[in-house]
Amino acid sequence: MATRANALRLTAVLITCALTAGCGLFDSSSDNVAADVERTNLRIGVLPVVDVAPLRIALTEKLFEKAGLQVTLVPQSNEADSIKQLDTQLDLTWATHVSLFRAVAEGTELQLQGEAYQAGPNSMALVTSAASDYDDPAKKPAPTIAVNNETDIGALTTRAVLDTAGVEKQRIKFKTMPFGEMEQALTSGTVDAAFMIEPFITKAQRKIGAKIVTDTARGPTLDFPMSGYASSKKFADQNPKTLKLFRDVLRQAQQAAANNKLGVQDSLTGYADVDQPTAALVSVGVFPLGLNPIRLQRVADMMDTEDVLSGRLDVQQLLPPGTNNS
Repeated sequence: MATRANALRLTAVLITCALTAGCGLFDSSSDNVAADVERTNLRIGVLPVVDVAPLRIALTEKLFEKAGLQVTLVPQSNEADSIKQLDTQLDLTWATHVSLFRAVAEGTELQLQGEAYQAGPNSMALVTSAASDYDDPAKKPAPTIAVNNETDIGALTTRAVLDTAGVEKQRIKFKTMPFGEMEQALTSGTVDAAFMIEPFITKAQRKIGAKIVTDTARGPTLDFPMSGYASSKKFADQNPKTLKLFRDVLRQAQQAAANNKLGVQDSLTGYADVDQPTAALVSVGVFPLGLNPIRLQRVADMMDTEDVLSGRLDVQQLLPPGTNNS
């Protein structure tokens, strides 16, 4: 009888839990998910590029909110400034891996929190005007190329691809300007070509009839890891559980984006200054699901080879403890 009585008491407890949601046994609310983290709000610096579409999708689908995190995306004008704002106006920021690794080499203590984007066909390219005869990367022995930063991913991958085509790297002339000014530079003939990423490539194609000279994700830069998210090392040390939760939700968001190319393209109309017809033509690359030290080391090693870094950078030292290949 005692056993039967105990069973009846347990049944009553379970029924009460189910009816009142007052018991943690079945409770999967966002409050409990985030109850153990150091903080529940994050400010993330972003630029209007395809790379950050998963974050936009995550906000729309309330993935962060369901996990108990309040995320604010803070628009930035350039990566260098956003990295400098870590620990003041920003908690994390998006940037190209090249920018992040260069900042580390210059003394900024960072920890990588996720990969954002990996190059796919025509997701980054050298683009020229409709009237240009520059239709092959080997055609001009000393081209003038517009880049948004002479020490960022554009110059790095342009040198690698043109070198493969037989163009001497020291003869390439780079002209620095924002992506938004490159269309005018192409039509005026100020530059022979411009390194662009999406959605700027498709916008230039539709607006000025721009043509792709060459995909810059080919040969030595095929499937090139383009960008990611980072926090300061100080913030990471103080908020490891919060950032672990961020990485978990980011993985969900990256998976959602990978499974829904149309959703990625549609999201661009809300933040990247493109209309629906343009968004539908944007080339979408790859959204990695985790931090892969081997993949990321490839970027650092190329930067070392191209003298963007003064020595070899060990990327594993920039990853959260326990990070393995993903």
